[in-house]
Amino acid sequence: MKTTTIPLTRLQLPSRAGLATRLPHFVTLMKPRVMVLAVFTAFVGLMIAPSRLDPLLGFIAILAIAAGAGAAGVLNMWYEADIDTVMARTAGRPIPRGAVSSAEALVFGVVLAACAVAVLGLAANVKAAALLAFAIFFYVVVYTMWLKRSTPQSIVIGGAAGALPPVIGWTAASDEISLQPIILFLIVFLWTPPHFWALSLNRADEYARAGIPMLPVIAGRAETTRQILIYSVVLVPISLLPWALGFAGAIYGAAAAVCGATFVVLALQLARSSEADRRPAHRLFAFSILYLFVLFTALLAGNGGDRWPGTLSWRAAPAAVAPLDAGLGATRGSTQAKAQGV
Repeated sequence: MKTTTIPLTRLQLPSRAGLATRLPHFVTLMKPRVMVLAVFTAFVGLMIAPSRLDPLLGFIAILAIAAGAGAAGVLNMWYEADIDTVMARTAGRPIPRGAVSSAEALVFGVVLAACAVAVLGLAANVKAAALLAFAIFFYVVVYTMWLKRSTPQSIVIGGAAGALPPVIGWTAASDEISLQPIILFLIVFLWTPPHFWALSLNRADEYARAGIPMLPVIAGRAETTRQILIYSVVLVPISLLPWALGFAGAIYGAAAAVCGATFVVLALQLARSSEADRRPAHRLFAFSILYLFVLFTALLAGNGGDRWPGTLSWRAAPAAVAPLDAGLGATRGSTQAKAQGV
């Protein structure tokens, strides 16, 4: 019997060069710059939680959260391809340029989201996986598909999805949701509107052309800067809560006070600036990114290797731990005595 050998060159397989060329486009779909901020806040939440997660499992959990954040970005770009085409800021994204098809983006986003949720559930716990699934759903369906094209308050309501990563990280490590991660959620939630409105102020004409009812388009510049100032002022006392309640030390308290005051000053400068001056909005937007990184870095640095308490009554924890240590010491002593025949 004669066999026919098919030359390898005739097989319809994707070339390594082709895969390597297209890979950056799929990475871009994941919004890596946005993803980094979400992953960092999730990492801090995981690290300061009262319970410890095995280092390997913790690394896998962070990768899963990163994949979930990336999946949300992919599905956002898939649904908003029509908007991205008419906006100068987004016209160069992979789908408008034709580097990735809409069908490929949809499949990639759905598969990535499902894998991220499943892996987080296996590496950490079901609660963290459920929170990640909810964050993806809220960002894609509630914010992207519904709110963004229907209300100028989309950034406020939709900000809940972007504020969940520190809660997810905390829950992945501790398997519980307590007051501390809720405070972190509130910090990111209140930070989101001034951050995005500062960006949208200088691009109001693009949003108007795309039919997106962002606050500067609907309410105008004066009302937008007023809202930015209000959120910036409210953010200051909320950001100080971890220090005020004894959850974080002086390093965090000083960082929150200085950064909060700077945030308010920049918001005031923006409110008092002329419409022709684009610099105050750009300064506030740039500083807002630094603000969140500094705040969460201070949380991590001020932690000093200690874990945040699982409950509000953390000052009572040392007293509660002492008898437990004594009991464990007595138990160990008794065990050693029996082993030595005493």
